[in-house]
Amino acid sequence: MLKKLSLITRSSFRQVSYPLISVMVAASLCAGTASPSQAIPWGELIFQSIQMIQISNLSDRQEVELGKQINQQLLKQRNLKIYRDRAANEYINRIGQRLATASPRPDIPYTFQVVEDDSINAFATMGGFVYINTGLMKAAENEAELASVVSHEIAHIASRHAVKQLRQTLLAQGLATAAGVDDSVAVQVGVELALRRHKSREAEFEADAIGIETLGRAGYAQYGAITFMEKLLKKGSPPSFLSTHPATSARIEQMKQMIDPEFAYNGDGLDDRRYQVIVSQLIP
Repeated sequence: MLKKLSLITRSSFRQVSYPLISVMVAASLCAGTASPSQAIPWGELIFQSIQMIQISNLSDRQEVELGKQINQQLLKQRNLKIYRDRAANEYINRIGQRLATASPRPDIPYTFQVVEDDSINAFATMGGFVYINTGLMKAAENEAELASVVSHEIAHIASRHAVKQLRQTLLAQGLATAAGVDDSVAVQVGVELALRRHKSREAEFEADAIGIETLGRAGYAQYGAITFMEKLLKKGSPPSFLSTHPATSARIEQMKQMIDPEFAYNGDGLDDRRYQVIVSQLIP
């Protein structure tokens, strides 16, 4: 599907044509002073411009397809084992789909998978793929806390943070060339970014805000996001969920300011006992 990310479709022609004109004008202004050794061939200059536009403006279809390929490679990693309990995955999927519908980006397919791993962690890749560790499910005291993490990861997808990371990495490493970016290269970089799971503080703060708003819109008690984060910070050694997310006391205070008083405790998911019964059956 994504043989070359730099291919120009008819729908993207108008988006590409005007930036190309600007590039050509700018290049012509410099042509009189540039030395022969510094000159860039017109074709290469044009394709570099097109390539940059295509990476930063992937269509939803392209992003989902790329996410599928990244997911396939992740599932082949020995350190990423999907928890094969059908009921557990259905439970996470019900929560995830409820949140995705209430998110700012409900018009792409979302896939929610439980990872068999005792560490407290969750992450997302582009195209709607979210991964929740069994260890995180057991660490949460109620469904609102669990939903807050799922909502946070959906927020990363809604903000296209992984796509932006991919673009920045490809350009920084010189992997985006005039010939285009082959899908296998993009997938490889996407897998590395997913496993590294590092995002900027700005991206995390944005995901906090969108995640908490989505939590409330989906009908969950928003304060579950606060209680879960506070609980994790009190642990003797930071869980992997915190080591890959810049969670600080200041960040929690900002999250408290984001909560709508109307939805702080007035929502679903606060029945601790019911949740513990469910999780004990799903993850013995």
